[in-house]
Amino acid sequence: MSSASDRDSSEFHLSRLTIGTKLMLIISAIIGVALIAMIAIATYFFKNDNTVRIQETNIDLNRVYARNLEYTLQAIARNVRLVASVIDRYPNARGTVEDRVFENNENLIFVGVYEGNQLAQKNRIVNPDFLIEHDLVTGDIAGLTARYAEQFRRSLAGQMVIVNVSPGFRLPLVGMSFPYDSNRGGNRVIVAFFHMDVILGPFQTSGIRETFMVSDDGTVVAHSDISIVLEGARLNQLGIVQAMQESAFDNGQMSYEDAEGNRFLGAFHKIEFAGLGIVSTVAEDKAFQAVYQIQRWNSYLTVVFICLAILGLFFYSRQLTRPILKLVRAARQIEVGNYAVAVVPEYRDEIGLLTNSFNQMSIGLQERENLKDSFGKFVNREIAEMSMAGKLSLGGERKECAIFFSDIRGFTSMSEKLRPEEVVEFLNEYFTEMVRCVNESGGVVDKFIGDAIMATWGALRTTGHDTQSAIDAALMMRQALIRFNRGRGTARRPIIHIGAGINAGPVIAGQIGSEERLEYTVIGDAVNLASRVESLTKSYGVDILITDFAYAHVRGLYSVERMDEVRVKGKSQPVTVYAVLGRQDDRSTPATIKDLRKMIGIDWKKVAKAKS
Repeated sequence: MSSASDRDSSEFHLSRLTIGTKLMLIISAIIGVALIAMIAIATYFFKNDNTVRIQETNIDLNRVYARNLEYTLQAIARNVRLVASVIDRYPNARGTVEDRVFENNENLIFVGVYEGNQLAQKNRIVNPDFLIEHDLVTGDIAGLTARYAEQFRRSLAGQMVIVNVSPGFRLPLVGMSFPYDSNRGGNRVIVAFFHMDVILGPFQTSGIRETFMVSDDGTVVAHSDISIVLEGARLNQLGIVQAMQESAFDNGQMSYEDAEGNRFLGAFHKIEFAGLGIVSTVAEDKAFQAVYQIQRWNSYLTVVFICLAILGLFFYSRQLTRPILKLVRAARQIEVGNYAVAVVPEYRDEIGLLTNSFNQMSIGLQERENLKDSFGKFVNREIAEMSMAGKLSLGGERKECAIFFSDIRGFTSMSEKLRPEEVVEFLNEYFTEMVRCVNESGGVVDKFIGDAIMATWGALRTTGHDTQSAIDAALMMRQALIRFNRGRGTARRPIIHIGAGINAGPVIAGQIGSEERLEYTVIGDAVNLASRVESLTKSYGVDILITDFAYAHVRGLYSVERMDEVRVKGKSQPVTVYAVLGRQDDRSTPATIKDLRKMIGIDWKKVAKAKS
């Protein structure tokens, strides 16, 4: 299991974007995008359909207005031509003609016959009742011909001309000119002025559509807004008027923008004579008002649906996350080592399946922990964890480590005096104390060989001071043994003396054996030397001996006594061994070998006598 510090360093922090939040965001986004896309598509096709319908209506209305105006203007032209013929033939009967003509054509104001490029007047008649009614004089009307002479001269080339002559008057007036066709011949034209009521009717529209008539130079001839007519405004800047002037066809349609940035749907239709054009326009904001209204209501409904979806998902996500949170709490119990937890599935769905699998995992972890505990009693716990994690494989690797061997002096004769179960009990008590010292110093018990202990430091994982840890463990064993021997000294509870040998050097560490039976151990010459040094402790009457290879790593840390240079089997050069008195920073460290022997209870005289 990981240490507490490892768990703290890898602590998982829950994000604000929980499953419930993500679920609400994703579903709401899908619903929102879907509804917005539907609204956008519906609006697009609805607008296109409205555009087509409005433009078709514009074109149809323009065609009808143009046909009616053609009939009206042709009828006026015929009447005017008849009047002109009468006054041209009977100039002395002008008074009688005026009475008859203006009685039947009250909107007709003036009819005149003009000749030559200078449009010299030959004959004329004026509606006196109209002049009196509108406080006008004959000269006001007659002078209009000279004012608009440039336009009227085009009739000398055979063209009918219609001109808005309202500017300067408070009345909407229209001027008309066309070639005079009489038996006398000559270069003459007929000019007539009449009130615009004759042609203004179709343009007095209501609703969203605006229809007006312009001349070929863009001047308004008829419009629903009388002020525009009286002003004689020119609408050349409008895109639809420009399109009409440039088009080679007699009708067309387009979407355009005015100077203020307003969008319009426009259509035009040219009248076959007189250079006139009928224009119908509809402001897009008015044309699509219903579309935008539907779009707004759909947007409101989208917001309502999304809110309802979020509300429903909120309650659903709580149902979804509650069992997950239970699993989280149970997982935290497992994290701290409490595997005896079980979560009752709330639903028979995927989460219920996950809960059931979690319970099975908990049982498996408990069994694995029990197995690891049992396994760790036979081998080092760290080796057990690495083995169960699959981190140990057959084979070994070269390592630098410290090797420790210890043995109980006189164990064979001691065990002969005890029953077998007493020997086992005694060894268990002894090994418990010794193994604790190895574990506390970071070592690994490699094996028990009868009453002997083999341990290593640095084989599994080095600390950088493995030899120091091994010697500290041996010193801890010395003190533990002193405590262990207190109260002992009988045949059934004999006093124990041990010898310990420590060496440092290269070894091969790894799992040794076969696929069926493996043992994690170290082998090599350094191991053999440590074992042989341990056997020398009895000869020198000390409990801890270290080699010069080990001493090289800890020089200056321990008080030692150089014992001898010994020749060891398998070594060509003699090996110097040192007896460890204790740490230099420990006040209780014996000053001499004699003091050491007294501390650990070795009777050197008796030992020396036995040797001799």
